[in-house]
Amino acid sequence: MELNLARKNVLIIGGSKGIGLEIAKRFIEENANVSIVGRSIEHLNEAKLQLKNVTTYQSDITNNYEREGLIEKYILDHDHIDILINNAGGSNGSSILETPMENFYEAFELNYFSSVHLSKLVLKHMKKQGSGNIINISSIYGRESGGKATYNNAKAALISFTKALAHEVIKYGVRVNSIAPGSVYHESGVWGRLTREDPYKIEEFVKNDIPAGRFGKPEEIADVVVYLSSEKASWIIGATINVDGGQSKMNF
Repeated sequence: MELNLARKNVLIIGGSKGIGLEIAKRFIEENANVSIVGRSIEHLNEAKLQLKNVTTYQSDITNNYEREGLIEKYILDHDHIDILINNAGGSNGSSILETPMENFYEAFELNYFSSVHLSKLVLKHMKKQGSGNIINISSIYGRESGGKATYNNAKAALISFTKALAHEVIKYGVRVNSIAPGSVYHESGVWGRLTREDPYKIEEFVKNDIPAGRFGKPEEIADVVVYLSSEKASWIIGATINVDGGQSKMNF
């Protein structure tokens, strides 16, 4: 399918490994101008070796001032932005009663506030050009229980934000949507670590909790991201799409 993404300027937050890296690969295959953001210069350099045709930015997107500097530098380098992928995320803490408030603040800064702020920053430019796409990577656990509360709460907020922002900015020609992945395996992710620690337990989890009978692959998330970013998805506005192998329990 021809997605007409050639020469589009794409900025992928959390793009140096895992799902973000696969998203970058798919956009490069579509001949887009791809830039990735990561906290670790080591991971960024490794990603650059794999991707070749990519621009990298080292930034701690949990920091308000670094977010502002990132977008300012990106616009100076590329003149405009067509597509923003908010892919940063991670969980912390344990049970609610045992998790200190600092962990909740940290989880929201990483999983929620960074996406809110970066979206606001790029929208200044997208409004002027009358077009743009923002895609937030949330989680099925932003819609139902499971996993750690710090993460779930922040991803739930991100899904709500996606809908609200989409309604607000479509009049400027900007589409906002979200993808809710289920359990996706990659070596650097939590499922990779847990599989190495207790393969039998993870095998049982997959058998009992994922109807498709396997973990998702990062490229399966990336394929949906690229489609949503294209004009083929022009009538999808404010949606959160599950990509989860049937794992979620919700009816909507």
